[in-house]
Amino acid sequence: MSNFFEQELRKLFEDGQVVPSPKFVGRACLGDLGGDLRVRAEFVTTDMGYSEALRLTVLKRTDGEVDRLVLGFRDVIGMKQSSTDPKLSSEVSPCIRNNYGTIEWYPFQPADADYQALRRAAGDYLEMFRERTPEQERPAPVRRSPGRSASRKGRDER
Repeated sequence: MSNFFEQELRKLFEDGQVVPSPKFVGRACLGDLGGDLRVRAEFVTTDMGYSEALRLTVLKRTDGEVDRLVLGFRDVIGMKQSSTDPKLSSEVSPCIRNNYGTIEWYPFQPADADYQALRRAAGDYLEMFRERTPEQERPAPVRRSPGRSASRKGRDER
């Protein structure tokens, strides 16, 4: 049985398109970026017990951390009006909270478009670290001679 954080990470990365060959362990998703580079994705939890961001850490297998990015839900998903909590009169961004032992999104569950925005932001960042495959050799472009074109040549001969 997976925990809430693993379920949410699976929604984001299980298809392997953003995090290649994903492995889910506890509250983290790990993947291979090619060469010696790996990625670890995890939700950032504050001292208050709220998760308000997704952290992506690029690791070199033998040397440790290469780079890290924190994608704040407010920055990626934005602010929205809450329909689940009438006490919230202004727009809010979602977070994951521990509500007396129940881990849940608050004040609203992200929509499919919100998950896609997180996937897109994570994918854009990780693309910079993926191992590039050499481009296939292409034939050299055919150069045209600086002479007259066939259509002009025909007109000149008339």
